Amino acid sequence: MLIIAANQAALMLALLGNNGMAKDYYKILGVNKNANKEDLKKAYRKMAHQYHPDKKGGDEIRFKEVNEAYQVLSNEAKRAQYDQFGTTFENAGSGAAGFGGGFGDFSRFWGDFASGKTGGFRTEHVGFDDIFGDVFEGFGMKRKKGTRRGKDISLDIEVTLEDVFRGVKKEIELKKFVLCETCKGMGNKPGTKMIECTACGGKGEVQHVQRSFFGEIRRIGICQQCGGEGRKPEENCKTCGGEGRIIGIDTISIQIPPGISDGEMLKLESRGERGIRSADPGDLYVKIHVKEHSQFKRDGDDILSREDVSFSQAVLGDTVEVSTLGDNVKLKISPGIESGKLVRLKEKGLPHLYGGGKGDHYVEIRINTPKRLSKKQKELIEKLREEEL
Repeated sequence: MLIIAANQAALMLALLGNNGMAKDYYKILGVNKNANKEDLKKAYRKMAHQYHPDKKGGDEIRFKEVNEAYQVLSNEAKRAQYDQFGTTFENAGSGAAGFGGGFGDFSRFWGDFASGKTGGFRTEHVGFDDIFGDVFEGFGMKRKKGTRRGKDISLDIEVTLEDVFRGVKKEIELKKFVLCETCKGMGNKPGTKMIECTACGGKGEVQHVQRSFFGEIRRIGICQQCGGEGRKPEENCKTCGGEGRIIGIDTISIQIPPGISDGEMLKLESRGERGIRSADPGDLYVKIHVKEHSQFKRDGDDILSREDVSFSQAVLGDTVEVSTLGDNVKLKISPGIESGKLVRLKEKGLPHLYGGGKGDHYVEIRINTPKRLSKKQKELIEKLREEEL
């Protein structure tokens, strides 16, 4: 058993990381522990914009850390628990001998790893307890009861540059597991009740004992009869077969904020698939794709367009009307302007996603050189040449 315990300890330390230290969410966001909600929001917007993986010089790992820190500190209840227990606060009540805290992060980590979530989406919560049951039992840790959560869903939505400028609400229909209305998600036939699971005696977990060369090895796993709930329907609902969910259509409204970037991800919590009976639903991840525009090009939150002017307009100067994403504006052409010159229209670009304000609109001036001239035009040009113009 000493050898097994040593192996278990090594595995736990490997999962904790090289130094086993908890994350400092305040340090990640660059705020002090007295920061208010406005301070947190301001810091989050600044750092999320800085580290976004789609931006030049972005950092996906730092971006995820910033998001994780903000999700905890912006929630009063989670923040209070974090201040007391640190990053293991979600499982702090269960405790762990010799580690001074719970291992709430491990089940999520393993669920992500086992489903290939390194840069995409977790599609199913994998039971960490089921895989390393003997490790947890070897450390005397109690296990969290509960069935598998519903799957996360990812989808792609295409928007126009005008949508990015104004913001837009998209309504979609998803075919997925939804609440069974017959049993209201409980899984039991209406008129019947939920009863204690006889397989686990209401504990939600069962113990397996295996004899080995080193002695008895105990392994505690989730009860397959009740899915870890400790109770099950006296009689299954005929509509859903006792799962509390059925395949159906869910209509979802997605608010896309102004200034969003191509490739940006939106997360809608609990809008993924319904879990079995009382299990948590998954989340919905929406990846935004911005269509190319025929007239405008995007550079961050700035917009670039071209405006053709005649030779005489370039020489003498003029005022022309140009289009922007918002409206048409008057643009002054200075006398003697050169082809390729950029003229700035202040704050006529896209709204900043974080921090307020807008980008600029730059108009590139192109001077049209006529390919065909009338006889009179040629005569006038010849006179200009005589004047060394």
